[in-house]
Amino acid sequence: MTAPGRAEAILDRLHGLHPRLIDLSLDRLTALLHKLGDPQHRLPPVIHVAGTNGKGSTCAFLRAIGEAAGMAVHVYSSPHLVRFNERIRLAGELVSDAVLESALEQAERVNAGAPITVFEMITAVAFVLFARVPAQLCVLEVGLGGRGDATNVIARPAACAITSISLDHREMLGDTLAAIAAEKAGIIKPGIPVATGAQPPEAFAVIAKRAAELGAPLLARGRDWEVTAHAGEYRYVDPQGSLDLPPPSLPGPHQLDNAGIAIAALRAGATAVTDDAIAAGVARAQWPARMQRLSGRLAALLPAGWELWLDGGHNPGAAAALAEHLPAWSDRPCHLIVGMKQSKDLAGFLRPLLPLADSVWAVAEPGQHLAEAVERILAAAGGRARAGPTVAQALQAIADHASGQQGPAGRALICGSLYLAGEVLKQDCHASLHRA
Repeated sequence: MTAPGRAEAILDRLHGLHPRLIDLSLDRLTALLHKLGDPQHRLPPVIHVAGTNGKGSTCAFLRAIGEAAGMAVHVYSSPHLVRFNERIRLAGELVSDAVLESALEQAERVNAGAPITVFEMITAVAFVLFARVPAQLCVLEVGLGGRGDATNVIARPAACAITSISLDHREMLGDTLAAIAAEKAGIIKPGIPVATGAQPPEAFAVIAKRAAELGAPLLARGRDWEVTAHAGEYRYVDPQGSLDLPPPSLPGPHQLDNAGIAIAALRAGATAVTDDAIAAGVARAQWPARMQRLSGRLAALLPAGWELWLDGGHNPGAAAALAEHLPAWSDRPCHLIVGMKQSKDLAGFLRPLLPLADSVWAVAEPGQHLAEAVERILAAAGGRARAGPTVAQALQAIADHASGQQGPAGRALICGSLYLAGEVLKQDCHASLHRA
């Protein structure tokens, strides 16, 4: 997954400016932004989103609602799946190659070889472009953690949002939910409202304590707002009233939480969105690799009537969300194809999913960034999985087995890594290959 043209060459050079890919501190970026004219102070109203799982989906709902309200919306997200340009959306459109390359060259020239991480440089470029192009809303997704993340140079967002917290990136954020929550809560600013959804009690206590310390109004699900689903209807309730909405366009029970966080943050941030715009945005949001159905070349490997799905969830919290969704698929056999990134909690991811799958296949795609070895995934599955060893081979094996069987058409779900998801989207060549 590379950047286009000159941008790729610039990013390759930038990798040599700092010995670590990730270094959670703000001094280097603050210095560069000052040389660039402090664009972070000239952004449209910002909604700043942190969390372990659901950040991207929440950002997708924020963007969709804002656009349904007639706003031009900037979005900064990571990682990209197929094209580097996916990380920066200017007033509704993915940044063009020419604009991205020019901005990277400007930032590299101004930085003049000073130590800086690639993510910090990309963030600086995004802020330069966001300050240059008019918009009415800016959605910023935290890259990693929160407190020391490059996006946290934003001093006065309109609102903050913290999505579901679980154990991930423990080598950098801490090995307890409380420690990780403290890093995520680092985006909370004095007096700025912060919306949060369903959280483990240990994590919520940390978020609530930090919000109280800073005098930041905390909007918590179950206390200050609530979402419920019944008979195909979705109801959101807060002190401003109740909204009867269509089901979220992104499938899975966990998306109720993410949509609710987006609504709470927009309402708290005094953003002018009507009830109709909220309903339209909830129904229209798109976000590839979040329970996305595929219909291209990979899907064609399965027998007629079968379904192929893709989800980039890659930690125990994401697996728990998938496990909550899979019982709704009990009408058909379900086959899991799992590929993961090195250093992830393999057993923790697989544990809730194994009992729900008719078969499990371990894969590692050529070109997949830091792909975990198939053998390690097999070991973590405790004898329940078979080697793909690639997605296409696993799908072909599933299809071959199904050809001699009678019964309903099945489903296959590819999951375990956003980097795997990017490789899958390249191969499938689905119509929504690039983030719509």
